Amino acid sequence: MEKRTMNRYTREQMAARVARDIPNGAYVNLGIGLPTLVANHLPKDREIILHTENGLLGMGPAPEAGAEDPDLINAGKQPVTALPGASFFHHADSFAMMRGGHLDCCVLGAFQVSIAGDLANWHTGTPDAIPAVGGAMDLAIGAKRVYVMMEHMTKKGDSKIVSQCTYPVTGLQCVNRIYTDLAVLDVTPQGLHAIDIVEGMSIDELARLSGVPIAKAG
Repeated sequence: MEKRTMNRYTREQMAARVARDIPNGAYVNLGIGLPTLVANHLPKDREIILHTENGLLGMGPAPEAGAEDPDLINAGKQPVTALPGASFFHHADSFAMMRGGHLDCCVLGAFQVSIAGDLANWHTGTPDAIPAVGGAMDLAIGAKRVYVMMEHMTKKGDSKIVSQCTYPVTGLQCVNRIYTDLAVLDVTPQGLHAIDIVEGMSIDELARLSGVPIAKAG
């Protein structure tokens, strides 16, 4: 278990890094938890259309304190805003968008991601855990690209990046890129490639903490 202090990206830095990789004109779903922060960091010079599975296309950033509208929420029941031109629709139509390959990418949280890009994010398998699949399976398979945003380690100091998922799997070989508080990793047929690593950490130390092979992106 890793106890010593090390540099880490803040949650806002992680969100800004994800936002930077979303191209102009993309239709994007942001999952519950950490991924919701991405909405506040989208580049001002890009038109990025946010989708939420409870039936809103054209979601904006979080409202200012006191300006919340109880009728405007995301899938995690957090208050959001609607941009000009936004549209509202039935839950079933929203899931048809997800399943039909109409989203360019989604950003999901995770309990585990394997080196093959398998995703586990809906249940830890423990008897007292409350499973919450939501639209995760539909997004993992339906979105053209799947980004995962998560802490690199558990509170116990175990890596969330694993050789093989031990939790119930959401989708197989579906993750394209992993954003953590220690690194940004591409999932490739040749294994995990580190695009960015937090300042002060070597690729060897990152691989040691992760417990899986990681190469530096060329």
